[in-house]
Amino acid sequence: MKTIILIACLVGFISFETVKNNSVGVFEKSVDVGNPKIKGSTLYDKKTNTYTLTGGGYNIWFNRDEFQYAYKKLNGDFTLTANFQFVGEGKEAHRKIGWMVRASLADSDVHISAVDHSDGLTVLQWRVKPGMNMRDPEDEIRASEQKKYAVIQLQRRGNTFTMRVAEKKGDPFVLVGEHEMDNLPAEVLAGIFICAHNPDVKESATVSDVLIEK
Repeated sequence: MKTIILIACLVGFISFETVKNNSVGVFEKSVDVGNPKIKGSTLYDKKTNTYTLTGGGYNIWFNRDEFQYAYKKLNGDFTLTANFQFVGEGKEAHRKIGWMVRASLADSDVHISAVDHSDGLTVLQWRVKPGMNMRDPEDEIRASEQKKYAVIQLQRRGNTFTMRVAEKKGDPFVLVGEHEMDNLPAEVLAGIFICAHNPDVKESATVSDVLIEK
């Protein structure tokens, strides 16, 4: 009997440790979505409260996506804010970082993303239905100016998603736009991401001052 209890306790301990070790800072897990050719990772530095994302991926567009994603489940209204910074010059002008809210980890599923590109393009973009091609310009709202915005915010109120940006911490936010997402459920996956925009390239970025407000 003692042996059975001991085994049960060990199994419970191992299961707990596995779940705990899969977490990355405030996020529940980090994964590659869409099986990119070059695998990615998300590391968390507790001392500096900074995340380092590394990943590949052909794109986040058309009818499917490939990227590295650190996420957690959220239900109802929330506000996501963080400082984003690419590492190095990069190979592609359209390498991407930012916040993403998805219905699931399926690479073709519905999502809405607040995206910063390496060339300064800043955009709120979305996929309307699972497997549907994302369209340009129907499925995006671009910032009025193309510049380096370090702070990205994505907010949900009901089915309305709003993107705001600032050039640096402490600056006033600038509205990029808002969009109604009727196909996203109440419980979603929300997190930070990186996409290289080239299946043969690995890119990196740092994310700091991550704030998830319910």
